[in-house]
Amino acid sequence: MKTIVIFFQIVGSLGLFLFGIKLLSEGLQKSAGDKMKAILKLMTKNRLVSIITGLLITIIIQSSSATTVMVVSFVNAGLMGLTQAIGVILGANIGTTFTGWMVALLGFKIDITILALVSIAFAAPMMFSKKSSTRDGADVLLGFGILFLGLNFMSHSMPDITGNVDALAFLSTFNSDTVWMNLLCILLGTLVTIIVQSSSAAMAMTLTMAYNGWLGVTAAAALILGSNIGTTITAYLASIGTSTTAKRAAWAHIIFNVVGSIIALVFFHPLLELVNWITPGNIYKLSGTALATQLPLFLAMFHSVFNVINTVLFFPFVRQYAAFIKRLVPAKAEYDEGTYHFKYIGGIFIDSPEIYMLAIRDEIKKMANLACTMLTRYRTMFNNPEATMETDVQAMKKDEEYADQMQEQLSDFCVHLLQDSQTPTNASSLNCLIRVMDELESVTDSCFNLALLSQRRYNQKWVFDASTDKDLRDYQSLVQEFLDYVRDRMDRTLTKAEMQKANEFEEQINSYRNSLSQMVQDRLSDGKADVRTELLILEKIRHLEHIGDYCTNIAEAYHQAVKHTPMLQKRTGKSTEL
Repeated sequence: MKTIVIFFQIVGSLGLFLFGIKLLSEGLQKSAGDKMKAILKLMTKNRLVSIITGLLITIIIQSSSATTVMVVSFVNAGLMGLTQAIGVILGANIGTTFTGWMVALLGFKIDITILALVSIAFAAPMMFSKKSSTRDGADVLLGFGILFLGLNFMSHSMPDITGNVDALAFLSTFNSDTVWMNLLCILLGTLVTIIVQSSSAAMAMTLTMAYNGWLGVTAAAALILGSNIGTTITAYLASIGTSTTAKRAAWAHIIFNVVGSIIALVFFHPLLELVNWITPGNIYKLSGTALATQLPLFLAMFHSVFNVINTVLFFPFVRQYAAFIKRLVPAKAEYDEGTYHFKYIGGIFIDSPEIYMLAIRDEIKKMANLACTMLTRYRTMFNNPEATMETDVQAMKKDEEYADQMQEQLSDFCVHLLQDSQTPTNASSLNCLIRVMDELESVTDSCFNLALLSQRRYNQKWVFDASTDKDLRDYQSLVQEFLDYVRDRMDRTLTKAEMQKANEFEEQINSYRNSLSQMVQDRLSDGKADVRTELLILEKIRHLEHIGDYCTNIAEAYHQAVKHTPMLQKRTGKSTEL
């Protein structure tokens, strides 16, 4: 019965420690959310900066798994190349050693219950603040407090086995320092990390068992090598169902950690000697309480030295390693050509909407480019009666259907993020992006309708007089200029001056519409015009004016202004009578 109680005490304290890490990591991610874009730009500069960035991010958010999932997300969205991703992964492996140092220096040297209670005491009033940033800070402090409590409970849950001859005899087999036993410890470390989904938790367990005399130097070091392999499972699971490049990033992480652990095992004893030389005191001359007190510090140093050496060995060959991964995980066509599929990391791996909003903004820019291309193609059709209309219309139809797929998938994902949104700022930004996508899809609809009108015009051999033809070309050029203007400013919030310029575009477009509509009515009133041709011109004017309205809506969304509703049936008094 006592054994069962001890087991649940250890599992419960481990659960508390994991919950603390989760709270701490999420709180830090929410606090740093607005800086994600700056972090991304920093990542993509060069390999060395990528490594430093990976190290810093992992120290800040206290989770190498979260960092690698973030990297897989960036790569999947096309925001980061494989070479930069590998650099960040190398840095994350070094950054994750920070938790081991924290546990070794604070967990067993002082009474961390006091630190835990002080941290929770400061967090308590902050949890009820109206400011989201203060509540995020409360999550960080609360995470630290619960993490320290879990570590304290874990340390005290380990039974004292100094007088238990049978237990010591059993554990001595794990500390026998043979190749097979070290391999077994690596395997156990891998399995434990896969189960708890946290190398930091596995490291804390290893240090705690070492401190309580359960593990010796070699067995504990081998368990740490195993935890380095086990932590790769998170990124691998996150890469399932994603792009080929994202899968490559996950495999780069797996192979790097596995090969590094194999190299460390081959040079196991020289590596331990190096760590012993760096660490104060001689770990091999200690025993009993002195060994238990010094061993956590030694293991934290071992963890850091192993990862630093591993990174130094791989660093000169990052590009060659990336090329090897590309050959190992070849690209393949996963979907039918001409269909759109937005791949993202979903489920339990969505922690920071900021990451995904960067990817969505990039996709929206592609959607805007598609809309501009469609309007340009329509203008080419309008100006070229000799063109093969059927081919052009089919191309426009495919583009319009592609835009529909983009809007549907991206909007669905935005709604999914809205449900998990951590801050009001995120919710506001996501609503803005949904609105922009809706307007862009409407632009593509109007472009396709304009193409159909051109096809009907040439099929029916309807002819515009020279003056009308010129006016329509000028009108189309103005609308194209407005659409290009908005597209080129989608990567930022529009200034007041830029919004004023957008309003001027709309006023010019409305003025053109009124003038052209009036001329149509005048020609119909004179009885000298073909009614079907004039009605077709009115349809063209209407769709072009709608595109101008949609562009204004987009500009206002980025300017964070009040929505301008397109007046779909807008007409002058005389044109309404038609």
